[in-house]
Amino acid sequence: MTVHNLYIFDRNGNCLYYNEWNRKKQAGISKEEEYKLMYGMLFSIRSFVSKMSPLDMKEGFLSFQTSKYRLHYYETPSGLKFVMNTDLSVTNARDTLQHIYSNLYVEYIVKNPVCVLGHSLDSELFSSRLDAFIRALPFYSPRAA
Repeated sequence: MTVHNLYIFDRNGNCLYYNEWNRKKQAGISKEEEYKLMYGMLFSIRSFVSKMSPLDMKEGFLSFQTSKYRLHYYETPSGLKFVMNTDLSVTNARDTLQHIYSNLYVEYIVKNPVCVLGHSLDSELFSSRLDAFIRALPFYSPRAA
């Protein structure tokens, strides 16, 4: 069980934060290109799910999986998008993403007068607390394959 990486996007698709823990394979493109591809994919999947779902989607798109990983998604009312890639054994990381938003992002970014909302998250305190939180998760393993 492991966490591969985490993206935080603003409502306009700008990547405000990115970190990786157990990512074994790099994309082979620039980080900026990767962020654009990830956001475009999220935009397309959300649109597809909302149009094709046979049921009323109150919570919308939550996650999807491939044969190798699972992507977990959480969107705040203000349009921030939290995306975490994990291995397949992590079935639901919604509470984890909500905790990152409400207990870390709000506390160390929104309430910090030095941080400018809508810009890259350069808070060392936020990064260190997030890293400690991820490493303490029951599904985090630094030796995962």
